[in-house]
Amino acid sequence: MAEAGRALIYQFRVGLGYLATVRKDGGPRVHPVCPVVANGGLYVFIGNRSPKLHDLLRDGRFALHSFPNPEVDDEFYVSGRAWRVADPAVRPAVYEAYTATGAFTSDDTLFELWLEHALHAKYGPRPSWPPVYTKWNARAVSPSSPAPGTSTRRS
Repeated sequence: MAEAGRALIYQFRVGLGYLATVRKDGGPRVHPVCPVVANGGLYVFIGNRSPKLHDLLRDGRFALHSFPNPEVDDEFYVSGRAWRVADPAVRPAVYEAYTATGAFTSDDTLFELWLEHALHAKYGPRPSWPPVYTKWNARAVSPSSPAPGTSTRRS
């Protein structure tokens, strides 16, 4: 599932996704972002003048959805909590992975996206319905289960 998500996020070389955050009034806000898979985690650089910066600092809840692929309807979605990265040793590793894709950034704040839920929808050739859903839930993680919280089913 992680590899399928990585492939969808990086399908255009630079990581691309839609980030949903919670506005001050409790409403949703959706933004295009360039997620970065690096340093064993999932990260986003958020511009310091962006409304989503204030959303994440105030209420770290987020959802991230991959960009649509023009050839197939596969989807990848994760949700959880975003945490501002305070460790100065983390930023260089994430920045290097980010710029290696051709992206660039400055005047930003780095957040790590801590995942609570993930969903991958795998479709066949068009037209194709229903997809095969693979779901993961962090709450289902336990040391005794080798593939925690994962299920594959058609809905």
